[in-house]
Amino acid sequence: MSCSSCELPGLTARLDRLVHHHGGASLPPDKPHAFVYYITITNGSDRNVTLLGRKWVVVHGDGTRLVIEGDKIVGETPRLAPGEQFSYNSYHVTGIDAVAHGSFHGVDELGQKIHVILPAFALAIPDAGPCDV
Repeated sequence: MSCSSCELPGLTARLDRLVHHHGGASLPPDKPHAFVYYITITNGSDRNVTLLGRKWVVVHGDGTRLVIEGDKIVGETPRLAPGEQFSYNSYHVTGIDAVAHGSFHGVDELGQKIHVILPAFALAIPDAGPCDV
């Protein structure tokens, strides 16, 4: 590979499920909508990979952008052999509709920097009440 960080063929990330919750004492009044997302990263490549961190971009309906970068994925640095998966869930709170997309980065067994893209998904606030999206 001749790039600073390359997509590794066979390494994929997908949104498994998105759940919307409205209200609740733990949510700030200006961001009463919590979206819990469930993600699976699958190593369908022929190399071991270690995931070291993530970068998320959330674009809100008013045009504001929130960029979240950090080490680890929910406190872990998953090491995936070929055929293995890593699944987790996390959440985002908002007061308006948004679209989120992201990537996960790490290294393969050869020490080459790799990343995998998570396709964009909508955080669309339903018209009424809590529901699964």
